[in-house]
Amino acid sequence: MPTPIKMPALSPTMEEGTLARWLVKVGDSVAAGDLLAEIETDKATMEFEAVDEGTIASIEIDEGTEGVAVGTVIAMLAADGESVDDAAKAAPGDKPEAKKDEAKADTSESKTSEAPAEPAKAQPRESAEPQKAPAAPKNDGERIFASPLARRIADQKGLDLSDVKGSGPHGRIVKADVEGAEGGRPANEAKPGAVAGSANTSMDGDAPFEEEKVSGVRKVVAKRLTAAKQEVPHYYLSVDIRLDALLAARADLNKMLEAEGVKLSVNDLLIKALAKALMRTPQAHVSFQGDTLHRYSRADISVAVASPKGLITPIIRGADRKSLAEIATEMKELAGKAREGKLQPHEYQGGTASISNLGMFGIKQFDAVINPPQGMIMAVGAGEQRPWVIDGQIAPATIMTASGSFDHRAIDGAEGAQLMEAFKQMCEQPMGMML
Repeated sequence: MPTPIKMPALSPTMEEGTLARWLVKVGDSVAAGDLLAEIETDKATMEFEAVDEGTIASIEIDEGTEGVAVGTVIAMLAADGESVDDAAKAAPGDKPEAKKDEAKADTSESKTSEAPAEPAKAQPRESAEPQKAPAAPKNDGERIFASPLARRIADQKGLDLSDVKGSGPHGRIVKADVEGAEGGRPANEAKPGAVAGSANTSMDGDAPFEEEKVSGVRKVVAKRLTAAKQEVPHYYLSVDIRLDALLAARADLNKMLEAEGVKLSVNDLLIKALAKALMRTPQAHVSFQGDTLHRYSRADISVAVASPKGLITPIIRGADRKSLAEIATEMKELAGKAREGKLQPHEYQGGTASISNLGMFGIKQFDAVINPPQGMIMAVGAGEQRPWVIDGQIAPATIMTASGSFDHRAIDGAEGAQLMEAFKQMCEQPMGMML
């Protein structure tokens, strides 16, 4: 019996994904464990393995297709001895998205077709024969049959649907038709020189621009951080930290670790400092969970990393218990995987607090947005030479400004201040990290 291969749920929260690339083609034989495709989730691109053996009979979803719902049949697998052609025919006739769009179109069209005087026009799919269907919809007074998704994309691209040939049932215009349409006459007669694809050129004026699809990572970041600013009552606390002792300790440690091929960054030490500070101030190591607070007995530090697809936060789990060498090695590996989009769900999901460092860009100070459900995030700027009072005398010192963002529902101002004080102490007396 043919086996349908369905879109997998590669993380607990995954509802849909992008089928980034097929690693097999029709006719290929596969065994359990063979790689079938690369699937882009909201955070990373992951490889999808076969669980059965057989021959790829058909590929139902083209690579590059976005928004494929979990459970959608993406391919058919013929078992040994089965006909590949028969297995291909056993695939679902319509894609779930197409069915959903058809249902919406049928509902909207039935509402607008109140006069049943011309039943052939009111219900073209039920009464018209396929060979008599129009090859392309014409805007001559008749309705243009297109899915709601196709209409939305056409509106965004400024396309006139009467110039688009439909490839769907009975000449209906579907998503692929409008996505592939280029050079179409803009519905609003855009000015010469305007870039095609503008949803609303009045917002951009005459400035030239190019459209870029929003990545799944950026969509999630936008959704979560918008919700964070709307729902989480932030407050901010800043301290200036003298880094001279920490920089000296880093130099000494790097000499000791040189033979092991490990090099500590300032950020590695700051991760450790935050983890130890959180353990010293358990009242600030919490998250708001509605009717309860979660108090954590282990510091799992989410570290903000910029990737081509958007911000992602790999996690150093148990950072309070790990050595600086372990943190440096793990952070280097996770940051590389984050930039390549290869993080596994367990490597970025969770975390009890976050740290974001923009010091390498010369940023002196900034306030970061909390990553719910966490209760705080530490934002650190660049270490720079400033005049500082040392033993009653003004002298140059390396100073860094750190700003903590706190969820006031879970952490009171005094508790946040105690954490900032502990973090400052860890950085200025780095031997405390070794204890």
